[in-house]
This record gives sequence, C-alpha cells and structure tokens, in this order.
Amino acid sequence: MGSSSYAVIPGAAPRSGRRSIRAVLVLALTAGVATVVPAAQADTSTPAAAPVAAKPYMGWSSWSMQSSKYPGLNPDGDYSYLTEANVLKQTDALASKLKKYGYDHVNIDAGWWMDKNWKTQFDQYGRQTPDPVRFPHGMKSVADHIHSKGLKAGIYLPVGLEKGAYGDGKTPISKAPGCTTADIVYSDLRTTNGWDNAYKIDFDKSCAQKYIDSQAQMFADWGYDFLKLDGVGPGSFKSGDNYNNVADVAAWQKAIAATGRPIHLELSWSLDIGHAADWKKYSNGWRIDTDIECYCNTLVTWENSVNDRWDDAPAWSSKAGPGGWNDLDAIDVGNGEMDGLTKAERQSYMTLWAINKSPLFTGDDLTKLDSYGVSLLTNKEVIAVDQNTSPVARPVTPVGDQQVWGTKNADGSYTVALFNLGDSPASVTAHWASFGFTGNASVRDLWNKTNLGTHKNKITEALPAHGSRLFTIKPGGGTLATTGYEAEAAANTLSGNASVGGCDACSGGKKVGNLYTGGKLRINDITVKKDGIYTVKVAYVSGDPRSVTVLSNSGNGTSLKFPSTGDWSTAETVSVQLALKAGSNTITFDSGSGYAPDIDRIVVPQSV
Repeated sequence: MGSSSYAVIPGAAPRSGRRSIRAVLVLALTAGVATVVPAAQADTSTPAAAPVAAKPYMGWSSWSMQSSKYPGLNPDGDYSYLTEANVLKQTDALASKLKKYGYDHVNIDAGWWMDKNWKTQFDQYGRQTPDPVRFPHGMKSVADHIHSKGLKAGIYLPVGLEKGAYGDGKTPISKAPGCTTADIVYSDLRTTNGWDNAYKIDFDKSCAQKYIDSQAQMFADWGYDFLKLDGVGPGSFKSGDNYNNVADVAAWQKAIAATGRPIHLELSWSLDIGHAADWKKYSNGWRIDTDIECYCNTLVTWENSVNDRWDDAPAWSSKAGPGGWNDLDAIDVGNGEMDGLTKAERQSYMTLWAINKSPLFTGDDLTKLDSYGVSLLTNKEVIAVDQNTSPVARPVTPVGDQQVWGTKNADGSYTVALFNLGDSPASVTAHWASFGFTGNASVRDLWNKTNLGTHKNKITEALPAHGSRLFTIKPGGGTLATTGYEAEAAANTLSGNASVGGCDACSGGKKVGNLYTGGKLRINDITVKKDGIYTVKVAYVSGDPRSVTVLSNSGNGTSLKFPSTGDWSTAETVSVQLALKAGSNTITFDSGSGYAPDIDRIVVPQSV
C-alpha cells in the first residue's frame, strides 16, 4: 500500500489457480463489498433502527461492476467504475426498483480512498480519506444521499494498518495524545491480511485500540451503517500467527459499540471455519468463500465460481442465525448478458442463496436489469425463504450432480430445493421420507407462484442443465415409522481400520470411525417386511466432504459424497436409496482407497 500503486486488489485469489484481479489490482485493497448495515440513531435521515443483522441484509454492492471487463463498465481503466456519480445512480435505482422488496443497503467497496492509479489517500491521523476525484463531495455527502432515499450506507476497509498510513511511525493517532502509528504495530513491521498490504496491529499495545476507535468514529460521523472488513484471517487464503486477525475483529466490535451507532460488521473472505465461534462472537456476517466474480468480460460465470458454493455452503449451515449470517457473496442474476449465465443458472444461483439465508446483495447495474432478472430479484416468496426464521437448509441427499436440499419451517412445512448441477438435463426426486414423513403432501412452486396439488411420498421434476426448483411442502400424511440401527452395535461387522469411538453429538454417544484405505462398517440384521427401494437416513460426522461406497446385501455399491458437517464434533444426516428385501439385510459402508465419513447410525423406514 502506501503512496505507491497497488499491485494486487484484495478480494480473493481465485479458485483453481485463477488469479483474482482483485488480488492483482490492489495489493492493499480488499476487494470485497463495502457495505454498511442498518443504522439506527439520532440521525433523522437514517431509517428506523432494528437489531443489527436480525435477518440477512439485502442491497447492492459496487464490486462486481468495478472488477468486470464487461464493455463500458470501466472505461477509464480497471476498477474505475467506482465513483460518486455511479454510486448515486445505483442508489436511486435501488430505491425506485428494489427497496420495496427489502433491498436497502448501498455498499461502497474497495478503492474509495484511492485514485485511479491506486495511489492511496490518508488523513493526518493515518485514516483512509476519500479520493477527491472519485468522491468530490466526500463520503458523508454520499451517505446523506443514500439515507435520503430511506436506505443504509456501507463502506469498506482492509484489515490492519495500511502501509501507506504508517508514515515512518510518526503519524499521530486521533484523540490519543502520545500515540503514533509506531505505537500500534509490531516493531518488526510484520505484515498481515490477504494481500500483505498492511502492518499487523499489536493489540497488546494500549494505543492500538485507539486507532481502531478513531476509524470507527470517523465512519459513524460520516453516517455509515455497515462496514466490510476484508482480507481477514485465518482465511483469505492465509494462515499462521501473522494472519490471525481475531483480535482486529474484536477491536472493531468494541470500537463500533463505543460510537453508539449500530454498524453491521461483515468479514471477508474465505473465513476459516475453525474460528466460526470467533466470527459469530465479534461480527454480523462472514464470507465463507472466495469472490463470486470471474474478473472477465462478464460479472460472473457458472464455473468460476458460482457452482463452488454447493460444495462449500453445507459445512457452515449450523453457524448462521439472527445476529450473524453466512455470506455467499453477491447475487449477480439481474441481467443475463452482463452476468454471463443462463436463465436456469441464474435461478439456481438465487435459490441456493435464499435457502442458505445468505445476504441478498446484487452487483448488477440496477439501471439495466432485464425482465427475468427483475422477476428473480423481486419474487417475494423466495425472498421470504431467505428472510424467515427457519434454519439454514442443508443437503438431504449426497452431493453429486443431482441434489435435494431442505429445512423444516416453524409452521411444520418444509422448504425443499431440487438441483441438477450436471451439464445435461436430468430428473431429481425429493422423497418425503428424507424429511421424516409419509403419505400425501401439498406442494407450492415458489418460483412460478403456483400450487402443484397433492403429491404422494415424493416429487420428481425434470430439470435443465444447472437447473433448479424451489418448493414449500406441507405434509398431510403421518410421521414415518422407522427403526434405528447404531453403527457401534456389537452385532455389526468392522473390518480394516474401522473402530468404535466416542462422540458427544452422536446417538448413544458413539460412532464408527477410522474408515479409510479399506476400512468397512457392515450393519447387520436390518429387518423389513417387504422388498423395495427404501429411503435410508444416515447420521454421520465429517469435518470435510468425503465419499463412501454404500451397498445393501451383496449388491453393487455406489460411491456417494457426503457433505461436510463443519467439524468432527457435529452430526448431520443424508438419505440414500437402497434396495432391501423382505427379512434380514445388511448395509455396508466401504471406504475403498480413500477416507470416508464417520458413521453414527442409520434409520430405516418400516415399510416402503
């Protein structure tokens, strides 16, 4: 950072070796979304206050258009889109088109304190100050305009003390007599954040908190309601002591509280799930993945990196709730040409975000939404899935090309999503047994806003490549009668490395683990009354996605990938379809040459 041009822009280095321009754009700029959450306070221009992050926030962010090579978006050079004029234009469009549906945040992302050559601007106290060309009227004026439209204003910073703010260590800290920038960092000037563009702050020094306090107060004085803190670790593709920014996040929470202004604190990017408790304790949201943007001639592409989220979201499903949410990044579904996606992909994208209760913020040009994009962004029934109080959905099937996700709602209904992630059309079936009930159920198609009538035991839909459906299912039948079988039961057969171990989260306090390189668990004496295909629920523990071959009796096994449960102390379930015969059966879990999940128990319906 400093007064020199940035070489890398924060955001996130891409997957599969993709080099994020954000990471190539500004060594110190965390590419992310600068967004400020609800601001309730004495400022009469600010919307009425509500608990911060009581629900996932909704709105617009500047980053997707800043980072794109789409023709016309950045005519004055990379990332030049970010200007006061463009932010105000999108603010007005958000207010007129989407505000009534709940979209109320305008988030200014990385670059507001840099000129078009990425030279940084700081005030006399080492705090970022707006570039006078990008924001000629300053950041308070922009926030005032956003508030005048009944919206909330968001802003962005990278974590740490940016190198350009250091000033040879002699820069004073605002309202902290005797404190300078040399008094807030480690003496060896070790670096931190996802781009190493900042010095790591030493919070054992008394002056350190005062610097964060001064930044937070500046944002509060400007009227911002949301702060995105980017490049945070562990995460942002960095690990180790230098990149552990938990203390920074805690300091920001303390500083925000001291301002008296409710400011939503969002963290980015690819946060370490091992510190989920810290992120929940000190912030209101956390990016679980890399940037959604492709840094290409559209805003995003399916393969880079929209479709990654189906693999990455399940691990975080238990971490979200009122006060703090899993952030899947921007929903760029508003204009097919600009977004670079098919209609089917756009719907699946929005569906996954909604069932995960991710913040719903778009990075599209709101002045150029197409009719299909408007229909996606303004579907009240789908938005309600994102905003209601039901738990975050999880896959109820193994995670292959065809998947079923779901969650139970407070009124006893279920939200159920079908996905075909394959490259060709395929049918996908949701079995009521996966949710613990049987018989008839009424089905509501949320995207098409139509009732599909009564379906018995299941629903099957033919889906296009990368397609989806989203339903509300209301059971009309009874609870499914089942029999449970513990993995650790003495009657079962363990082979290879397989062994019984303790598990506080598991049924009976035990599980079978060490299923690797040939380890097998065979559950014996599973009894049913007639031949058929049974929906068998498998309770398991797996700190990462793992595959296991599952077979019944002497049949051919199928390798199935179970989604992560988030850690090795949390149990979840998926359902598998297995052929069982009248009488006694066996079900085997075979690790093959790899590493399989630990198995807790299975639950088998008493009838087909």
